[in-house]
Amino acid sequence: MSFGSRALAAMQAYGPACVGIDPHPGLLEEWGVGDSIDGLERFAATCVEAFAGRAAFVKPQSAFFERFGARGVAVLERTIADLRHTGSLVILDAKRGDIGSTAAAYATAYLDDDSPMAADAITVSPYLGFGTLAPFFTAAEQNDAGVFVLALTSNPEAPQVQHALTGTGDTVAGSILAQLRAANAGIEPMGPLGAVVGATIGHTAEDLDINGPLLVPGYGAQGGTLADLGRIFGDVRDAIIVSTSRGVLSAGPDVAALRESVLRLNDDLVGSWS
Repeated sequence: MSFGSRALAAMQAYGPACVGIDPHPGLLEEWGVGDSIDGLERFAATCVEAFAGRAAFVKPQSAFFERFGARGVAVLERTIADLRHTGSLVILDAKRGDIGSTAAAYATAYLDDDSPMAADAITVSPYLGFGTLAPFFTAAEQNDAGVFVLALTSNPEAPQVQHALTGTGDTVAGSILAQLRAANAGIEPMGPLGAVVGATIGHTAEDLDINGPLLVPGYGAQGGTLADLGRIFGDVRDAIIVSTSRGVLSAGPDVAALRESVLRLNDDLVGSWS
C-alpha cells in the first residue's frame, strides 16, 4: 500500500493523533530513568509498549537519540523497527535536507526498506531549493514511504523565510505547498508527500489542500488548541496528523496512563469535528 493509503487507514483505525517520542534530558529525569543511555533504552522500550498498534503515528525526534552517539542511534534503530508493522506508522523527525548525492544518501538511510533506520516517513527541509528534495521523493515512491516538507512551521523565526515573497509574487510557503500539490495531483486516496504546518501559525491565506497529509506540530503544551485546528484546517481536517509530545509523554512512565492519554487525545480530536 502507498503511504497515503496507509496513513488514511491508520487514522481511520486509531484517530489522527501522532505521539512525538522526544527523550530530552528533563523528561528522562522526570520519568525517573535518568539522562543516560540506559535511561534512553528504558524510555524507548516503554514508548514502544505503550504506543505500538495503539497510536496511528509515532514521531521519534532523531536528535534526542543521536546525542548519545552510536549507542543512541542503535536505540533509535530498534525503536523504529519495533514500532513498524504494528499498525502504527513511524515518522522520523530528522528535518534533513542537502543536495545531490548527499541528499540521496540521506534518503537511502531513512526511507530504503533495506536500511536499519528505515521509517515510514521522514521530515525534510526545502530551503536549499525544492528540487533538491527529488532523491527523497524518489526513495519514497520506491519504498511506499512518505515525506513531510517544512512549509508553515510554528517557531517565531519562521515567517521571515516562509512568508517572504518569491519572484512570482507567491510566498515561499505558498510555493512549497503548490509544488507538493502538483506532485500529489491525481493520486488516490491521497499522495505520499505531505507538508508540516504548525497549529500555532494563526491565520493563513495559503491553500493547504495539497492532496496529501499535513503534519501539525504545536498542539497542546505548545499552545495550539482545538479552536486553532478548526480555524486553520477546517477544509482539510481529514488530512491532518496532529502531533504532540509533552501532552502525552507527561503521563509516563506508566504504560496504562500513556495509552489512556493517547485515547483521550484522539477522542478530543475526533469529537471536536463530529
